[in-house]
Amino acid sequence: MTVLLRWSVPEPRLTGTRLERPVLHMSDSLPVTAAALNAARSGSLDALRPQLGALYARIEARTPRDVRFTQVGGQWRAQARTGWRVDREASERALLNVLAGAGSADSARVTAPLTVKLQAPARSVAWAQRQGLTFLATGTSGFAGSPDFRVQNIRVGASRVHGVWVEAGAELNFNALVGPVTAAQGFAPGYVISGGTLSVEDGGGLCQVSTTVFRAAFRAGLPVTERHAHSYQVGYYGAPGLDAAVYAPSKNLRWRNDTRGPLLVQAQWNLNARTLSVHLFGRDDGRRVSISAPAVRDARPAPDPTFLPDAALKPGEARRIDMPSAGAQVRVTRQVKLPGGQVRRDEVNSRYRAWGGVFAVPPGDERLN
Repeated sequence: MTVLLRWSVPEPRLTGTRLERPVLHMSDSLPVTAAALNAARSGSLDALRPQLGALYARIEARTPRDVRFTQVGGQWRAQARTGWRVDREASERALLNVLAGAGSADSARVTAPLTVKLQAPARSVAWAQRQGLTFLATGTSGFAGSPDFRVQNIRVGASRVHGVWVEAGAELNFNALVGPVTAAQGFAPGYVISGGTLSVEDGGGLCQVSTTVFRAAFRAGLPVTERHAHSYQVGYYGAPGLDAAVYAPSKNLRWRNDTRGPLLVQAQWNLNARTLSVHLFGRDDGRRVSISAPAVRDARPAPDPTFLPDAALKPGEARRIDMPSAGAQVRVTRQVKLPGGQVRRDEVNSRYRAWGGVFAVPPGDERLN
């Protein structure tokens, strides 16, 4: 015999400002032997205790999770996850009643209700509705052509900021969120050019994440308290002027939540399209943001490439490590119209040096001279 245990639980979601309460209908199977059925008819579930324990563990593995946003049909929907705890006393009483009235152990299937209690997350859908949380802005960047180590580090770095809450008046500290950039923390080693030599260091590509987080905050009209331009333009980031270099402890990205409510940071990466997006959700206070096109001056063409030795390469091999880029000074202007009528203007200034790119070649290659 098999007992199909069924339970139904609400799973609230927020679409726009509308709170909806769809119900999930769930089930799990409990095999019952003839001996266990006879024992249950005598009022004992001891023979089923191992199976029941495993079933309860599967159900209760679902723990509460704070609200997250997903895009459905072009509209953002907020949904949290409740935790589940089985009411053992009520559920087992119902199970005994069903088994007492069941036929033979060869019967195909009977159904019994399972009572599940809900554990709400700290930041539930109802809480999000009260806070007035909605979509604010997105930052995007592409990483097509990135080597495998760089893609790995982008994914690890993005996972460190995904789901982070920044309370009203608080500051996002990028380096503190990411933590140690080491292999032990999941970061892969990659090429680093320093002092004219080629070495391997954990974390290459992390600036893709900081750049995308910076763009989201910049487009949301949030005050940026620390941002550093790269020494030269990075081809992955598209139009110049809106990149953000990080290198702990000397270079960090920080911005402040000057809204009246909490902000949620969500990261989303697409390995097929090779794109990274960072979305911000919070309380829309009516501010309006306009950002100028990059103003470029003092443009300088890229020089010839640099060649550095790599003992791992065989004679005749070469590997491009970094793309060439022109030098320039770039200014991007932002205007933020606040709900009280105030207008805040700020500039992001970047000075990029001309860069010929880098090739790794084997020791003894004639191009090293």
